[in-house]
Amino acid sequence: MSNAIIESVTFKLNEGVSHDAFVAAAKGMNAWVVACPGFVHRRLSCTEDGTWIEHIQWQDMPSAKAAAAEIGKVPGNADFLSAIDGKTVQLMHSELAVAIN
Repeated sequence: MSNAIIESVTFKLNEGVSHDAFVAAAKGMNAWVVACPGFVHRRLSCTEDGTWIEHIQWQDMPSAKAAAAEIGKVPGNADFLSAIDGKTVQLMHSELAVAIN
């Protein structure tokens, strides 16, 4: 059995994109994320300096990779993706070691 995977992405927004508009765009893709096979949990937060951090828990690495391959193909995700400054994106995957709910 595969271990759960945490996808962590940090990024900043493009100039002129407001916090509220981005949160609305992020919520707008919730239905797609939840419907992705292997999806477990999603969290999105913002630091004081405007760095956004998204953590998505997947059941396994194939699920994480499959979602990554499809995210840009879904028209409903365009507002979210176009708000992100691509040169600031840092993505990593890690195996979940400890979780407390």
